[in-house]
Amino acid sequence: MILYNLFPLLAGPFPRWNDHLLRAARMGFDWVYVNPIQQLGASRSLYSISDYFSLNPAFFDASSTATPEQQCREALDACREHGLKFMVDLVINHCAIDSPLTRQHPEWFVRRPDGSVACASCQHNGATVEWKDLAQFDHEHTRDQDGLYRYCVKVVEHLIALGFDGFRCDAAYQIPRAFWHRLIHEVKLRHPKAVFAAETLGCTLDQTRETASAGFDYVFNSSKWWDMTGWWLIEQYNLIRETAPSISFPESHDTPRLAEESHGNVNALKQRYLFSALFSKGVMMPMGFEFGLRKQLHVVNTTPSDWQLNGVNLTEFVTKVNAIKRRYPVFCEESPTNVLHSNNPNVLLLWKASARHRDEALLILNKDPWNHQEFRTDNFRHYVQAGAPLKDVSPEFPMDYLHEPFHYALRPGQGIVLVTHRD
Repeated sequence: MILYNLFPLLAGPFPRWNDHLLRAARMGFDWVYVNPIQQLGASRSLYSISDYFSLNPAFFDASSTATPEQQCREALDACREHGLKFMVDLVINHCAIDSPLTRQHPEWFVRRPDGSVACASCQHNGATVEWKDLAQFDHEHTRDQDGLYRYCVKVVEHLIALGFDGFRCDAAYQIPRAFWHRLIHEVKLRHPKAVFAAETLGCTLDQTRETASAGFDYVFNSSKWWDMTGWWLIEQYNLIRETAPSISFPESHDTPRLAEESHGNVNALKQRYLFSALFSKGVMMPMGFEFGLRKQLHVVNTTPSDWQLNGVNLTEFVTKVNAIKRRYPVFCEESPTNVLHSNNPNVLLLWKASARHRDEALLILNKDPWNHQEFRTDNFRHYVQAGAPLKDVSPEFPMDYLHEPFHYALRPGQGIVLVTHRD
């Protein structure tokens, strides 16, 4: 899953999606993830859905004679011939606090001691964060569990009818595992190719593993926050990878733009996308990353006018990285992965070996996006089990021959990608 996040508030009405989707296809993405497109509550947050079966007017072309549903289907169908599949947010942990559902089905919601509807919340750094515009569904204790469940299935079927092939399940870890297991199993009986990816941002390792075991096809990992030094990411990866494959991302709609965090350093953007794409089975890139956009995506305030190009263009680089990912099986699975000792602490040496094929790979990555860093080894056989020669398939500056002893001054943020295969 090479996933392009089309943020609908930035893309604008459905007819405007086409240029972004075609660019994603040309860069080698095979999936597009779209944030919620349904009718919103008073807060206007994309994740505060008031009506699950009506579409957000912000995405309509008022001059079109087609219905909103037809406009949505046309936007998706226009790019299917280019091999794109479409994933949309499935937001069933909560709805808008002012949704008619809170009055029509009061038994579906968590209640405060005073009887009022409880707002959705999460734990962050030991404190409770509450979203005042969100009403928390009570999947665990509602006296009408089957009614709430059937409603959620109906939402899924509606989105599939609009043309979506998969679902990024928002706040998946807050919904009971048994609920997900039942829903995923039932939907896949009718739609065997439907894909479910669990959003697990901010949850513990045990919560992630418990959620993944409900039958999800993917979970999102935490590689975005790795400093390329500590062991926690590799430990998490190896504990989860046999339960469900994961998706890495260099930034998301929940994080600041990496171009802003790195003060416009293009080397940092290249470094993080290369790592994200090759680290795990799946990768996601938000729209605008390829052009170094710096204004953070916002679930209320983003508009198409925020699409302001600044001279950065990484489309060729991203295309090459995606091609490497597709070509070599070791980068298309949750393969055994480890960090090896490097003679320079500013250089990451990442080893991967396919469990299903004969591929092995080394990623030699300059952690420093500002300065050159030296890497030396007398023999690459210290790092790989394969006897076949190593081949440099790097997206930039590939070498025709690897001299041993090997000494190379890595450019700022540069990554060298070496592949081989076991006999």
